[in-house]
Amino acid sequence: MPAPPDLVTLRPEGLYCPPGDFYIDPWRPVDRAVITHAHSDHARAGHGHYLAHSLSAGTLRARLGAAIPLQTLEYGEQLQHHGVRISLHPAGHVLGSAQVRIEHGGQVWVASGDYKLEADGTCAPFEAVRCDTFITESTFGLPVYRWPSQRELFDDIDAWWRANAAAGRPSVLLCYAFGKAQRILHGVDRSIGPIVVHGAVEPLNAVYREAGVDLAPTLRVTDPGVDAKLLRTALVLAPPSAQGTPWMRRFARHSDAFASGWMQLRGARRRRGVDRGFVMSDHADWPGLQQAIAATGAERVFVTHGSVATLVRWLREERGLDAQAFETEYGHGHEDEADGNAGSAA
Repeated sequence: MPAPPDLVTLRPEGLYCPPGDFYIDPWRPVDRAVITHAHSDHARAGHGHYLAHSLSAGTLRARLGAAIPLQTLEYGEQLQHHGVRISLHPAGHVLGSAQVRIEHGGQVWVASGDYKLEADGTCAPFEAVRCDTFITESTFGLPVYRWPSQRELFDDIDAWWRANAAAGRPSVLLCYAFGKAQRILHGVDRSIGPIVVHGAVEPLNAVYREAGVDLAPTLRVTDPGVDAKLLRTALVLAPPSAQGTPWMRRFARHSDAFASGWMQLRGARRRRGVDRGFVMSDHADWPGLQQAIAATGAERVFVTHGSVATLVRWLREERGLDAQAFETEYGHGHEDEADGNAGSAA
């Protein structure tokens, strides 16, 4: 009996579902796009129709324009399109992030987008979805990548901030403006001092707050009362692109740090040229990838971006799965890259 046709194939525009005639996170303009989350490498401008989770609406409109033709679903809500059953399920990555489950002809495929297993309080926790074929990322698909727990991470950040405040110097923490910044604002000990954010961060804070996520109060450097005395005990959150810009010069004698999964590697910390590196990622680490893939029960796995060859080989040799690679254009401009609008924002 011949194998059923694949529910997702690779086209120049992106990952394509032939029976449903739609794409998942396409990197070129298409008529219909299902979007897993609003990071720039997965959600791009120019599509004729967008389908995403309802909690992605705010970030998608903030980044792609208020007028984008957007249809939303709740987690677990089902939609029939050309005979394909589509539903979205929590990915635990950022606000509104979703895995895409598609069912047709007796097959179930799940495209994960980006995901993380440990709950962080700023988005719905990852939910394993049983399927025949799983499309996974592998941003940190090497055994060296193993994340500290949420508690360990924030104990370290709080201790660094507290020590700097006691010494009367600002704590500048460089982090991605969408996802990591809000996770930090949710998790730090807000009793230590005031928190000041870069102009690239605050619009996304507003979206999270509107969605009901508890974030610490924040200030902009232009707000009344933000002066040299206040800044001496402040935690300052800024995107990586702010490093070395005139915006940073107002924080005299500051200590700086970088929050990223890449901080697991000593060389990455040294290249960043900061005082501290905090290992923090919104992606699954090596044990997390293994756990998530196993939990799906999938016998076929496609690996999209990151350490693709390593994960494919491991899945074949250690798990006996039918693992293959999808050559995609994901993974650029997210984990530790700069926001393009960061340089002079107040």
